[in-house]
Amino acid sequence: MTTAFTASPFVGKTFGVTVAHLTKKFGRTTVLSDINFEVKPGEIYCIMGPSGSGKSVLLRHIAGLEIATSGEVRIGEFDAADQSTRDKVHLALVFQAGALFNSLSVYDNLALYLREHRLYDEAGIRDRVMHALSILSLDKAARKFPAELSGGMKKRVAIARGLVMEPQLLLYDEPTSELDPVMGATISEIIATLREQTAVTSIVVTHDRDLAVNIADRIAIIMDGRIRATGTAADFKRPADPDIANFLSPVIDLKNPRFKQLENHHE
Repeated sequence: MTTAFTASPFVGKTFGVTVAHLTKKFGRTTVLSDINFEVKPGEIYCIMGPSGSGKSVLLRHIAGLEIATSGEVRIGEFDAADQSTRDKVHLALVFQAGALFNSLSVYDNLALYLREHRLYDEAGIRDRVMHALSILSLDKAARKFPAELSGGMKKRVAIARGLVMEPQLLLYDEPTSELDPVMGATISEIIATLREQTAVTSIVVTHDRDLAVNIADRIAIIMDGRIRATGTAADFKRPADPDIANFLSPVIDLKNPRFKQLENHHE
């Protein structure tokens, strides 16, 4: 019999996220500039934008892995940058490349966090690891090693590892990158299903327009370190901002290709 996750000691509690006047500079370079938005508890919130726009840096601030130059990020009432927040909020980050340990089996990759923090005995660890794997239909992969997995399976294992932590806030960094369209759709379905099953708040950094349009409650577009627009998928069907329109629905023009425009721009 599989036991349900409890997210102890915050049974049934879900956290929202507030980003207020967040600015981040690396030396003289401003990567994020006066970022403001709020994610509601239990929401799927997608952050989209071109490469180099600051999406992943923003996600790292929410995860408490970066310290803001100014402004703040709060998870519920807690400061995301405060290390003690990790003891108050169950947060998991699904890395873009999976960040699995190649020398460990799938089972041991998932069990590592629970063992290191001595949260359960081995029987309890097994219950939670196998429960997470079963949710993502990975039961038969428990004894495999990352090198034996397809790209899609690695993504699913990375998500399962996040579930073992019984998250109340789940952060995804480009969860469908390097996947074919069918597997990308599968990962999108997983993110949406997990929200329905666990009520977890999900923040997804992505280039994947189909993912955002189909599962996000709201979408934020970030460009050049600034939030250019927020809204539902319906709000972005015909965006008035030409830069956003070009990002979401780029037109291939062989007579005036973009790389030629970039050459001219840099000259």
